Amino acid sequence: MLRLENYTKIYDNGKVGAQDVNITVEAGDIFAFIGHNGAGKTTTIKSIVGINEATSGNIFINGISIKESPIDCKRQLAYIPDSPDIYTAITGLQFINLIADIYGVSMPLREELVDKYATLFEIKNELNAPISTYSHGMRQKVVLISALIHSPKLLVLDEPFVGLDPKASFSLKNLMKEFVKNGGAIFFSTHVLEVAEKLCNKVAIIKDGKIIANGLMSEIKKDESLEQVFLGSANE
Repeated sequence: MLRLENYTKIYDNGKVGAQDVNITVEAGDIFAFIGHNGAGKTTTIKSIVGINEATSGNIFINGISIKESPIDCKRQLAYIPDSPDIYTAITGLQFINLIADIYGVSMPLREELVDKYATLFEIKNELNAPISTYSHGMRQKVVLISALIHSPKLLVLDEPFVGLDPKASFSLKNLMKEFVKNGGAIFFSTHVLEVAEKLCNKVAIIKDGKIIANGLMSEIKKDESLEQVFLGSANE
C-alpha cells in the first residue's frame, strides 16, 4: 500500500531531512513512525503525501509512483496534518462538502458518512457553525471526517490524537482498527508511545533523518516496552 525506496530529502540550505529511508506498509497494517522532534517524521510524511518533493529515491502508493502520478496517488490517500489549519470563514459541513466535491463523492454516500462520523465524534450539532468558533479538538474532528469522506485506501496521520478529548481518542483508535480490518493501511507519527505500542503491529524509529529500527512491533520491542526501546536508541 505504501513503499518508500531509498527516500532522501535534502533541503536547499543543505540540511538533511531524511536519508535512505526504506519502509513498507501493507494493507491491514497500523504502522507507527516515531522519533524526537526534528528527527525527520514530518519531512517524510509531507513527501509521502506530495507536499515535499523527494531529492532522490521514490515513494509508491498502491504501486503508483508519487513522482510520476501524484494525482492518482492522492486519490487513494488521506492526510491529516499535525495542526488542523483549515478555512475558518465557512462551516464544518461546508468544509467537509468541499473535500467531498474534490473527490467526487456522491451526495447520498457523503450524507451517510457525515452522519456516521459526526455522530461518532459527537460533533453533529456543531457542523453548521463557523469553523472560526471551533476549538482545536473540534477542528481536528472536522479534518478527520473530511479525510474519511472519500473512503481512502491509505491514511497518513501526523500526531492525530493531539487536541482530542479522551472519548474522541478512544473512538479514533477503534475507527483505525476498523479501517485496516476492511483492507486499508495506516501510517502515522505519534509521541504517545503507549498508544503506538498497543495499537500498531509495525513500527519504525527515525533519528537524525535515518531509520534505526524498522519491523514488527513484537520484534522491535522484544522483552522491553516501546518507550524503553525508543529511549535506548536515542542514547546510542
